[in-house]
Amino acid sequence: MESDPSPERFRELMLDDEPGFADVLACVFDVQDHEVRTYLVLLETPGSTVAELADRLDRDRSNVNRSLSTLREKELARRERRLLDDGGHVYQYTATPLPEARELMHETLDQWTAYVHERIDEFGPESVPEV
Repeated sequence: MESDPSPERFRELMLDDEPGFADVLACVFDVQDHEVRTYLVLLETPGSTVAELADRLDRDRSNVNRSLSTLREKELARRERRLLDDGGHVYQYTATPLPEARELMHETLDQWTAYVHERIDEFGPESVPEV
């Protein structure tokens, strides 16, 4: 999983007295608002297909597919293949349960913080720009 908090969103988050779940999720995983919305809908409707999500989100199927790909890359969603009675198959998507998502947020932020601490420790006199 490749997730680094967005520096711009991190600054915004730090300025917010009480950031909400969606804001923190977007910042920590560096995902867009529509991807957060897709995750939230998946929490409410596990086992949804792309078509069902597209209808619920009022978005094009290709856009929903891209959001789902991002969520899967960030380990915030999983996909399962279900065989249809008429011989085809359909993919169903389920959000990572909230307790696991919170743990992923902690782990991701801890990794990012450790990286920043390492960078700080590497700074020497040559790193300071002249004014």
